[in-house]
Amino acid sequence: MTLTDPTVSDFTAPAAPAHPLGSLTPAEITAVRTIVAGLDGVDEATRFAYVGLEEAPKGEVLAWERGEAPAPERRARVQLLNLRTAHSLDLVVSLATGAVLRSTELDGSEGQLPILDAEFEEVAVIANESAAWVAALEARGLSPEQVVLVPLSAGHYGYENEVGRRILRTFAFRQDHPADHPWAHPVDGLTAYIDVAARQVIEIIDTPGFTVPETHGNFDDPELQGPPLEGLKPIVITQPEGSSFTVDDEHVTWGEWDLRIGFDTREGLILRQLSFAGRPVMYRGSISEMVVPYADPAPNRFWQNYFDTGEYLFGRYTNELELGCDCVGDITYVDAILSDENGMPRTIRNAVCMHEEDFGSLWKHTDLFTGSSEVRRARRLVISFFTTVGNYDYGFYWYLYLDGTIECEAKLTGILFTSAYPGEGYPFASEVAPGLGAPYHQHLFSARLDMTVDGVANVVNEIDAVRLPISATNPAGNAFTKKVTPIASEKVSGRVADGAVNRVWQIASTEKTTERGQATSYVLFPTETPVLLADEASSIAARAAFATKNRRRLDQEFGVRHDRAAQNHRRSE
Repeated sequence: MTLTDPTVSDFTAPAAPAHPLGSLTPAEITAVRTIVAGLDGVDEATRFAYVGLEEAPKGEVLAWERGEAPAPERRARVQLLNLRTAHSLDLVVSLATGAVLRSTELDGSEGQLPILDAEFEEVAVIANESAAWVAALEARGLSPEQVVLVPLSAGHYGYENEVGRRILRTFAFRQDHPADHPWAHPVDGLTAYIDVAARQVIEIIDTPGFTVPETHGNFDDPELQGPPLEGLKPIVITQPEGSSFTVDDEHVTWGEWDLRIGFDTREGLILRQLSFAGRPVMYRGSISEMVVPYADPAPNRFWQNYFDTGEYLFGRYTNELELGCDCVGDITYVDAILSDENGMPRTIRNAVCMHEEDFGSLWKHTDLFTGSSEVRRARRLVISFFTTVGNYDYGFYWYLYLDGTIECEAKLTGILFTSAYPGEGYPFASEVAPGLGAPYHQHLFSARLDMTVDGVANVVNEIDAVRLPISATNPAGNAFTKKVTPIASEKVSGRVADGAVNRVWQIASTEKTTERGQATSYVLFPTETPVLLADEASSIAARAAFATKNRRRLDQEFGVRHDRAAQNHRRSE
């Protein structure tokens, strides 16, 4: 693909949203397609791997909001892949002029574009055209018609025969009938490495000796479900006067909270420009990456580590939610507008669910001396979406509380990615059915949090509880205090949580103070679970560096952990 004329002739700029950070509209996505169609080398094999808003710099947006500058130019980022040649192009285009503002050709050495659905669909076709693959199945008493293939990202291991190629790896699972969930029947010991652009199997890893597990896992089979649970009476959630929040396009207000929401093919739900009681708190929050590294070092499985955000673009697999099933109560839904792989706008109906929840007691006290007793109820605003990536379903729930707390929870459900279980005592999996293994693995998330606590002038401090030894000033040994360590540079910004000292990270204003002269701040409470367990010298440790620390960078990108991936930010004044 080459660029001969970076500007589309007779280009008509689509109407822009009222806010510079508004999500791309259907008209803007169509305009992106018009711009790309005019580029040399774009043909019927070209697919849109990604189309999203190229966000204007924060300073320009804030200057516009203060009335000090015009609205920033609307731009889109576009990633193109040619299915026949694997030629990849990363563009930034102007939605105001139709000009191509930046163009980068990717040769594979610096990474690959996300995997397309169009490539997934070809994996089984390509494998089943390989005589060696069919023979490997036949050696196990199977035919291509009896198995389904799972297309999987390849990772990066420096293999010379994979350099510059679009490689997917695949496992087979036996499916006994059309309604049979194949995850119960892994055909273990057999993996194909496939060049999807060249349409060929370049290598087969065949390790005999595994038996296909027979017990089915059809959770929708009445026999497997058993009788329904009896005795539970209905729960009815009502708000006779309606919800307390308002949604105007992507602008949300609730109680003391004011924010914007957006949606992206890669990240899914994005929270923007959160303020509480008229004071800025966070400019941007999202789940910017996640990785699922597996622990089995077997020849067929050592490469398993999937970036469900970056490699699979989990935002595009967002579920269309249904009232009464996914969400109960007084619900407000927001659709998401994304681009399909042909560059056409598509709508995900009811992509984002918003509602209020009662959350018990916010504050309570019964006074010994006055006899007064007060309790104040807590509630929270819930903004969520659910996405399905292969066997796993992920729900991401952002909670805003009446006291200014922000919390993000990742709910993991779905079906196990299974393996055969080699035998008793196997150290890298647990047996969950006869001969069926649940491989050990992690789910590690990166939450991108661009904090603006009382403005853009913020500092990050690490705060530890400190036990003091018995001394002349602490003769009874009961004293303890805190240690505050400013995180002053990128070199020292990678930090690890430590529950033994109640470690937290404070994001504090360097300009604003409370009435007591203390810096206004939020505090990040990390979840106390392991960071990436793979060896520091492993390929996945290099690719998923964010997962090796609980806190990575000074621009407030924090690692979040599985299982209840909560990041609490509590006001401290």
